[in-house]
Amino acid sequence: MRTDGRNHDQLRPIQFTTDFTEYAEGSVLVKMGNTQVICTATIDEGVPKWMQGSGAGWLSAEYSMLPRSTHTRIKRDKATNSGRSQEISRLIGRSLRAALDLRKLGERQIYIDCDVIQADGGTRTAAINGGFVALQLAINFLLKKGILTENPIEHQIAAISVGIGYEKPLLDLNYDEDSNIETDMNFVLTNDDRFIEIQGTAEGQAFSSDQLAEMVNLAKLGCHQIFNIQKEAFDSY
Repeated sequence: MRTDGRNHDQLRPIQFTTDFTEYAEGSVLVKMGNTQVICTATIDEGVPKWMQGSGAGWLSAEYSMLPRSTHTRIKRDKATNSGRSQEISRLIGRSLRAALDLRKLGERQIYIDCDVIQADGGTRTAAINGGFVALQLAINFLLKKGILTENPIEHQIAAISVGIGYEKPLLDLNYDEDSNIETDMNFVLTNDDRFIEIQGTAEGQAFSSDQLAEMVNLAKLGCHQIFNIQKEAFDSY
């Protein structure tokens, strides 16, 4: 039995609350179980110097955790220059750029900011899932304003954690499971079942190729459920 009573292939409850902040072109509060992340998308007319004149746009991301988002107070990321936050920021950026045809975006940049206000495992996957919703809302803003005439989003993006515990693969790990199980992996997928990123390691016993295949199939199952919930958020917008 899992610590929260779920089946091995069951996601935690997921909710996207759109327009969570007033000023961003796209914003959402994503909840995955007890993990909560505010994701905003900001549009900047211009690109980094190294992209000027290319005709293509860019997307970058920043991830941080608020001091009491965890069981004990952590220092603010800006004060500590957290390597973990930088690594996750780059992961979010890579994942969401894979959704876009950057040339259709034109020479403008989208900033995705993901701020964890409560952490119970899976903060990076929640940030990617919410970040995609915020990105979609920002692109909708550009299309409605007539700033863009073509939709640059080519793929829907979702992410989920999978691990091995209780001698079987587990979907969408909470903090207790993430801290104690033998294997922890994160998957980022497109809606046509292509992989953007796979992160994982065996903390204890090594896993087999058969177990890896089981985790891949479980990740696909979870991501397709997330795709549907993301679409519900778009449709209700």
